[in-house]
Amino acid sequence: MNPFLLIALYVAVTLAPLGLSLWSGNGPRSFGDELASGAGMTALVIILVEFVLSGRFRLISRRIGSDVTMRMHQLFARTALVLALLHPFLYQAPFAPARPWDTARAETLFYRIDFLTTGTIAWVLLIPFVLLAVARDGLPFRYEVWRALHGGGAAAIAAAAGYHALVGGRYSADPVLGAFWLVLIAAAFVSLAVVYVVKPLAQLRHRYRVVAVTPVAERTWEVDIVPEAQGAGMDFKAGQFAWLNIGHSPFSLRENPFSISSAPANRRRISFLIKEVGDFTRTLGAVRPGTIAYLDGPHGHLTIAARKEPGVVLIAGGVGLAPLMAIARQARASGDPRPFVLLYGNRSERQIACRGELDAMARDMASFTVVHVLSEPPPGWQGARGLVTREVIADACGGTIRPDWLHVLCGPAAMITGVERTLRAGGVPARAVLCERFTYD
Repeated sequence: MNPFLLIALYVAVTLAPLGLSLWSGNGPRSFGDELASGAGMTALVIILVEFVLSGRFRLISRRIGSDVTMRMHQLFARTALVLALLHPFLYQAPFAPARPWDTARAETLFYRIDFLTTGTIAWVLLIPFVLLAVARDGLPFRYEVWRALHGGGAAAIAAAAGYHALVGGRYSADPVLGAFWLVLIAAAFVSLAVVYVVKPLAQLRHRYRVVAVTPVAERTWEVDIVPEAQGAGMDFKAGQFAWLNIGHSPFSLRENPFSISSAPANRRRISFLIKEVGDFTRTLGAVRPGTIAYLDGPHGHLTIAARKEPGVVLIAGGVGLAPLMAIARQARASGDPRPFVLLYGNRSERQIACRGELDAMARDMASFTVVHVLSEPPPGWQGARGLVTREVIADACGGTIRPDWLHVLCGPAAMITGVERTLRAGGVPARAVLCERFTYD
């Protein structure tokens, strides 16, 4: 499906309640009351569609990109919060029993305790729900706890807000709009069921085992897993990622997204380059070969498989090397004749992952160049210093930025944003830049 068609579909679904309300034929009310209803309905449809956006559906993410999907998810959630917060304060009519002559309820608002209670519950829950999502990386509890709160909170908000709209919404009394809400609510909870029930059940039939956990840099490990079944494996493209669960039931919330660092040419042995930054990653050194593992994937669009540009520039920051390592390994395995340039930024020399293998690639592949960039280089460092600037990129590419080459970026958000601006200023078109950020706020 064309990505523009998906975006058009999203806009159409978001605006559908407003169109159906107009079509219902209810008499007009004050501007404030109509604005309040419109804000509330738009907020609700955004909330319900968010379940689908975050449901790991490859039909969506592979068309518009996981990076864009996540940014849309976060932006729309905040938009829904603003609309929902305004919703009750825009009404001008009072909450009261219907007057005998006011069958269209143009003069009063629906007055029922369950209607008011469910609306209040959804309104109150939405505020901390969005704030906790924005502040996720700085919260003092484990990722698994946050994920449980996020999933449970989303379900509670959807149920309460959906009931509020169906029971008390002036326009939702129309059977067509009521059916629209029921379809969206069902889609939201089906999306939850897919992530937390259907996919774990499927993973039970495709178990993996850890075969190696190897230190490759300071606080950075490469984890290798293989499927238990002979001849099994996962088909993926270099640059994609998967949700990895090591040592727990597939129904556990202890799974995390990691980029695959191995080449698709060796589909049976799948590797992940992981840095110690959280509760799970700090325990990697204790994982023993033979530990059971589960995968949900592949996901992501950071792949050059169908790209025809005459050269490729890979720009990584820290553990952002992982998907670019897969691309480099696949280029070596497939004998890709194009020139490849890897610019790899780190703070210190100890943080350079897979250095021996990268040096070997640079020696063995005539078209492969590696440039290490350190912001805090040791005495006597002969490589590039500071950040990945325009000059560093140009020097690595033969003295000039190459607008006709493909540029693939992965790393911390600040670094990626800076490099994107540098490339655009150097004449590189947006279509020639693929990127994946670690954070989006």
